[in-house]
Amino acid sequence: MEEGKKETKWYFKTSWLVILFLSIGPLALPLVWINPGFSRNRKVIISVIAIVITYFLSVMFAGAVKSIMSYYQELLKLI
Repeated sequence: MEEGKKETKWYFKTSWLVILFLSIGPLALPLVWINPGFSRNRKVIISVIAIVITYFLSVMFAGAVKSIMSYYQELLKLI
């Protein structure tokens, strides 16, 4: 390691943060907020984007579950 240059911990690297967001979603936000390499504005922007995406995915998931439930209710009426 070069003198004066600190090595970034693996959990602060951008590639790992992307993997964490794709796998556990907004539960990765604490790592964003303790990351010393991100400015406060960048942390806020990442947090807002993660929360908005989570909201829309939750709404879409709820709609899909509602659609599947109505499909199976119609199917049970035929039996």
